[in-house]
Amino acid sequence: MIEAHNIHKSFGTLEVLKGIDLTIQRGEVVAIVGKSGAGKTTLLQILGTLEAPTPMPEKPAQLLFDGQEVLQLKDKALSAFRNKHIGFVFQFHQLLPEFTALENVIMPALIAGIPNSKARCRGLELLDYLGLKERIGHKPNELSGGEKQRVAVARALMNQPDVIFADEPSGSLDSQNKQELHQLFFDLRKEFNQTFVIVTHDESLAQMSDRVIHIADGVITK
Repeated sequence: MIEAHNIHKSFGTLEVLKGIDLTIQRGEVVAIVGKSGAGKTTLLQILGTLEAPTPMPEKPAQLLFDGQEVLQLKDKALSAFRNKHIGFVFQFHQLLPEFTALENVIMPALIAGIPNSKARCRGLELLDYLGLKERIGHKPNELSGGEKQRVAVARALMNQPDVIFADEPSGSLDSQNKQELHQLFFDLRKEFNQTFVIVTHDESLAQMSDRVIHIADGVITK
């Protein structure tokens, strides 16, 4: 489903990614692991179209989603593509504090132009599925850490994306909430054939994954 070829990224003279090639199949749960500074988050941001790779004139980078080259899309088209096809879960949930759980969840749908009533209906279904039916009117500061991350997962699922990219999604959670979140990813894969690409330092999550991609010094080592 996703093909990345010759992905380089430099910040000034620091070369963070040194020619990454990888393929992600639909329905896979893939973990990306490596030491801090290895380039994991940078790779995730490029795969998620949040960052652009550094141009390499002799051999241009490619990033294909179901055969569509997305690196050639202009800003507006790229934003629309990202909103429709990609979901994100971050370590610290990134919920908007002034909005309720439901309002946070439906935000991607409203940005995509989906009518409010239809968006709210799907948002309620997702929050119910994730065990948050009683929390829809609560704002982030009224939710536990685990509840915030489940709201973030619901938001990522809102537009039925092809893939969810998660960056240390359980890094801020206690052991119980961490295990519950990890299991949720696999429940969602089973229920919806959802694809996940997850940057993690958590060994238990990596071991649960279908495939582990190891990165060291900007290259895939195994």
